[in-house]
Amino acid sequence: MTLVRPADATPVKRPATGAFRSLRGFNYRMWAGGAIVSNIGTWMQRTAQDWLVLTQLTHNNATAVGVVMALQFGPLLLLLPLTGFAADHFDRRKLLLATQAAMGGLALGLGILTVTGFVQLWHVYVFAFLLGCVTAFDAPARQTFVSELVGETDLSNAVALNSTSFNAARMIGPAVAGVLISSVGTGWVFLINAASFAAVLCSLSLLRLGELHVKGKAPRTPGSFAEGFRYVWQRPDLKAVLLMLFLIGTFGLNFPIFISTMSVTVFHAGAGRYGLLTSTMAIGSVAGALLAARRAEPRIALLLAGTAIFGVGLGLAAIMPSDWLFGLVLIVIGISAQTFTTTANSAVQLSTDPVMRGRVMAIFLAIALGGTPFGAPIVGWVADRFGPRWGLGVGAAAGCAATIVGIHYLVKYRRLRLGIEAGRLRFSLDDSERGWTS
Repeated sequence: MTLVRPADATPVKRPATGAFRSLRGFNYRMWAGGAIVSNIGTWMQRTAQDWLVLTQLTHNNATAVGVVMALQFGPLLLLLPLTGFAADHFDRRKLLLATQAAMGGLALGLGILTVTGFVQLWHVYVFAFLLGCVTAFDAPARQTFVSELVGETDLSNAVALNSTSFNAARMIGPAVAGVLISSVGTGWVFLINAASFAAVLCSLSLLRLGELHVKGKAPRTPGSFAEGFRYVWQRPDLKAVLLMLFLIGTFGLNFPIFISTMSVTVFHAGAGRYGLLTSTMAIGSVAGALLAARRAEPRIALLLAGTAIFGVGLGLAAIMPSDWLFGLVLIVIGISAQTFTTTANSAVQLSTDPVMRGRVMAIFLAIALGGTPFGAPIVGWVADRFGPRWGLGVGAAAGCAATIVGIHYLVKYRRLRLGIEAGRLRFSLDDSERGWTS
């Protein structure tokens, strides 16, 4: 899948080797330090919120969890005309200061309602929607802000390290949340998350502004939002990646539903075991992100391998007879999901003209997360109606479909050819276009 660099883009130097090379810069180290603390708090809240809805505000209703996810991620689609524009035209550091502070305030509000015992299901719905609105502006700004911290040369590595941080937090946060839910209750988990935002706000305030790699902002012209869609539409490589991302993000990345329903309904586990299973999958996600960080540039084979293994992994998870076998398969799923998402993120950013990057990444994130409002309720309904194992089957089918999309692109645009050579299966691609290596 050749992601072609724009003809007028400045040539990008091959990055230095080393999985942690981006940490050599002060600004990225400062950002990474604040982000890991905030990410742990965020994953603690996600775990506590799902548990609150599933076991305290409803009677194991997976559809309600799906509705919460839909409300939380739906604004990424609803606000798309504004969020990409904001990421391309506003000061990203100041925008992040505002969004991170607002997210901390929302966590504080939900925590107070829960601790005082006044929380109801509709409260969670409202807070999920408000958080989704803030996240819609935060996500594209945060993704594209990475290029200002490290520059183009180490961008792929920095994206992978961001994913490592996010998934290391996914490994730690749910396990801690499971212990806290059992000991002090879900409300205190929300309050701790609110406090964790102080770390990222401090890191943003302490950045060395003179060392930021700030490029010129895109001109404010009529139709600039539509220009982002036109840019993507003219790029078959981007369209293929985004369609694959839609399938995986809409029907496959519904882990709160998959893990919570399997834990409660199939394995009859408590909050501690649920948190442990969520953390188990994060082990694979961290491994996948670290492997991506070691690579100098994204490669075609990684996308197809990621989607194929993801689909097979979810299929195997659906038939596991015990929670510990289910957890082992979750590690493989975590590696494959992270391999695909990190590779797609790096490739799209590196192959997009810098003045279009904010709008393209807003589209990328809207597809990756904005598909959840459609997929999560469907997966939740399937889990309620036919059982959690069938919900996992929907995700498995999505992984297989995404693999087919990738193969179709390679056959049509890269003239993929398969053959047997010396008794071994070989494939060849047309590398006449500049872009990804195969």
